[in-house]
Amino acid sequence: MNSYLELQSVRKRFGNAAVLNGVHLDVAEGELVTLLGPSGCGKSTLLRCIAGLAVLDGGRIVLQGRDLGGLAPRERQVGMVFQSFALFPNLTAGENVEYGLRMRGESKRGRRRRAEELLALVDLEDKRDVYPHHLSGGQQQRIALARSLAVQPKLLLLDEPLSALDAQIRKNLRSEIRSIQQRLNMTTLFVTHDQEEALTMSDRVCIMNKGVIVQEGTPEQIYMTPRTEFAARFMGSYNVMTRPEALRLFGSLEGSSDSYALRPESVKLIGMEEDPSGHAGRGKRIVDGTVDSVSVLGTIVRYSIEAAGVKLTIDALNDGRLIGIGERRNVRLALDCSQLLQLEKEGA
Repeated sequence: MNSYLELQSVRKRFGNAAVLNGVHLDVAEGELVTLLGPSGCGKSTLLRCIAGLAVLDGGRIVLQGRDLGGLAPRERQVGMVFQSFALFPNLTAGENVEYGLRMRGESKRGRRRRAEELLALVDLEDKRDVYPHHLSGGQQQRIALARSLAVQPKLLLLDEPLSALDAQIRKNLRSEIRSIQQRLNMTTLFVTHDQEEALTMSDRVCIMNKGVIVQEGTPEQIYMTPRTEFAARFMGSYNVMTRPEALRLFGSLEGSSDSYALRPESVKLIGMEEDPSGHAGRGKRIVDGTVDSVSVLGTIVRYSIEAAGVKLTIDALNDGRLIGIGERRNVRLALDCSQLLQLEKEGA
């Protein structure tokens, strides 16, 4: 991959606390890379270091072959959108979009033309003369995005821009942001702690923990093949088991890992009255279990089931044939050994 943005052993401390512990990352031109991780893992601090809002304690940040070290934020040609919309309340939407251009000394005609182009891009051209307090949260965030794009940055940084919005607006806006990013071929780093956002928006996902990137790959790779217990647990409802627990369920195991992971949708529920022979075969096993609880998640039904002394989370398509919520019932589970993932030790 030809690197457009290079992070080389980036380090940052606050007092005695090491927040970034030697982050390495290469980003290609036009790529949207998501930094995914829990609060305190260093992902927002990393964006602030790239933007010049925090000073590095070690390492280099190189954008299009230019070392950003020592450059003021305004000299870096980096745009940033924050979780808080950070719009100027005394300026209209159009004036907010024009602000960076005005600071650069652009002509009034040029500023207006550029603002009109970007307001159209974010589908808010009719809100040019409206003040922020008359706009919805989603509209304000689109104005903030347009303002960042107005100065034609070489790199766009998005620091949890959707977390303050309600669920439906967040879902719609992430599709709009992704569409705009692809149309402009804008190289983008996106920070979130939301797995669904990361998987649906990204070309590549980087999972961060304790100031380092612990795994990176395409959304499919990250979801289908987490490498460590942390990655498996953070990516949702993976069943993470010790080796003895996996042995109780599967009878025999490949490899010598101390822990294993099983996706919640890879286990099939079979009614006690159903003939299990259709689920038998090489590497497959039928075990009995008891349903402890049921949660309806729209098109998915999530079951908590105990089998062979192991607590499992199982996701099934909501086809209307629910096991009664709160009803303890015996079921059979069809297990496939090929779906069991061996996990590495943390830091290995």
